[in-house]
Amino acid sequence: HGRGTAKRTYRYRWMNAVPIRDGKDALIVNWLELEIANPKGKVTQRFSFITDLPVDRDTVVDLAACGRTRWKIENETFNVLKNQGYHLEHNFGHGKETLASVLVVLNLLAFALHTGCDLIGTAWQKARERFRARTRMFTHLATITAYLVFPSWAALMRTLTTGVPPPQPP
Repeated sequence: HGRGTAKRTYRYRWMNAVPIRDGKDALIVNWLELEIANPKGKVTQRFSFITDLPVDRDTVVDLAACGRTRWKIENETFNVLKNQGYHLEHNFGHGKETLASVLVVLNLLAFALHTGCDLIGTAWQKARERFRARTRMFTHLATITAYLVFPSWAALMRTLTTGVPPPQPP
């Protein structure tokens, strides 16, 4: 695949009906691997996946592409949740009962709301373009709402996009 120095060789291997672990009660899965090599033959990336779908010469390429896409989506989502203003870290039970779960759910709800705003909110999109990084936008949002009262969402978004605060009541 590719051209010149960007050319890569894709190699696929697979096995069907293999136990996922040792033992008679082990789940039986189908395993596949994708190796990507540069033009000199050096393997630069290796991915392996398990599935319950049948793997053969006709399906292995599509299954590997689906596995890589799913991994990419998950990895990018967790990266955003960890590094782009949501501060969601691995959590192994902070709180006595359910506090950790509640905090994770609140973070996920905020992420879902912000993703929706990214998709349909024109004013939100303009504000995101101005600040680029979510963390910068959230910092500005927290700062201005600590010092100014906004009569509406539109006024808040206008201030974020223009940097001009709304007129304040006397």
